[in-house]
Amino acid sequence: MTSKITVRPALTGDVKAIQGMRQQLEGSKVLLGHELVSLYESVPEFLVAENEAGEVVGAGALHVMWEDLAEVRSVVVAENLRGTGIGHAVLEGLIAKARTLGIKRVFCLTFETEFFGKQGFEVISDVPVDEATFEQMVRSHDDGVAEFLDLARVKQNTLGNTRMLKTL
Repeated sequence: MTSKITVRPALTGDVKAIQGMRQQLEGSKVLLGHELVSLYESVPEFLVAENEAGEVVGAGALHVMWEDLAEVRSVVVAENLRGTGIGHAVLEGLIAKARTLGIKRVFCLTFETEFFGKQGFEVISDVPVDEATFEQMVRSHDDGVAEFLDLARVKQNTLGNTRMLKTL
């Protein structure tokens, strides 16, 4: 790493920095675009990586999907600092948060299979929930849950992505 990084819960004042890091990836179709209002609504799910100067240089979110299941979302790092360990630090923080919440499995839908594979995520081909859980989860209005369940209404969002799962 280039400097000391602190991973902490996001604040509303961090949202514009998170949006700035996301924008280039949204344009390249690596991340789905989100309205600024939805990022503010998701602040409690986000952790940010802050450098010694107090600048937000990385972020990621953990979205609880079910009793024992959560999704890692929106892991981003400032473009000039990619490959320096910041993404790893953010992901470690999200995994620690998942453990604190009692989560046993963490899912991601990603193009970055090498990065997540190094962190213990494994490629999966199906939806790893039982039928009763599926029937409950399908009622969610969250597009991320729909992507996890591989529902037809979000297929355009998932093309080319790989489904990965880590058991804690």
